[in-house]
Amino acid sequence: MAETTPPIAVTGATGQLGGRVAGLLADAGIPLRLLVRDPSRAPELPDATVHVAPYADAEAVTAALTGVEVLFMVSASESEGRDAEHEAFVAAAAGAGVRHVVYTSFLGASPEATFTLARTHAQTEVDLAASGMEYTFLRDSFYMDLARAVVGEDGVIRGPAGQGRCAFVAHDDVARTAAHVLRDPAAHAGRAYRLTGPEALAFDEVARIISEVEGTEVRYHDETVEEAYESRKAWNPPPWQAEAWVSTYTAIANGELDVVSGDIEALTGAPPLTFREFLAGRR
Repeated sequence: MAETTPPIAVTGATGQLGGRVAGLLADAGIPLRLLVRDPSRAPELPDATVHVAPYADAEAVTAALTGVEVLFMVSASESEGRDAEHEAFVAAAAGAGVRHVVYTSFLGASPEATFTLARTHAQTEVDLAASGMEYTFLRDSFYMDLARAVVGEDGVIRGPAGQGRCAFVAHDDVARTAAHVLRDPAAHAGRAYRLTGPEALAFDEVARIISEVEGTEVRYHDETVEEAYESRKAWNPPPWQAEAWVSTYTAIANGELDVVSGDIEALTGAPPLTFREFLAGRR
């Protein structure tokens, strides 16, 4: 009897990144286990099974991952308790016998990071390193979708980023890099890759490029930190979320995202999209 290829498990398969990675792996003929919260939104892929396994549900996660050797772990949805969800999930994965985890971390992951959610990523990296499983960290920059989404209805980008720069990255480029790593994870064990776009942009440049590509007038207003918290009260966010939103900009202002890496091209052989190319592809 021919040996059966163990499936690769993909979390967040209903999301922008996990869904893309699952599709690329399915196209390569790799059997999959898709871990989701809502099975009705799971993609229909050949040789893929769908498992309802929220990160904090250790029993469901263990059942879903038993027999899996390689796991693609997309960070959980932003929440005040995301660090605890990650901790529980990592422990369950190790208990289920997973051998290697490829984790979507963050470019500025550090206990001292300005961007508050980057601290969660740093703790998850620590948990994975201590788990006994092999690991690979994909430290993504902020996504290009975010750079476009922060434009207000009035055509203004508001935030306290000053003239700080960020090399925003496209989901497609992160996905194809992740799929490359997952096809041969042993070659990337213990490694951390910085996944960025090819250019670091200030928000006034982001606004100019959007204006030129989309034919609309977009501009950047550099708020003070106090103005940023005040303007975001309209959405009535809980304190942790308001801090996360504002610290997205202050991390850029502090230079923590002013990094252009060649890792995507070095790993995949193809350069990442520029922000202009990303916008043009959306039209």
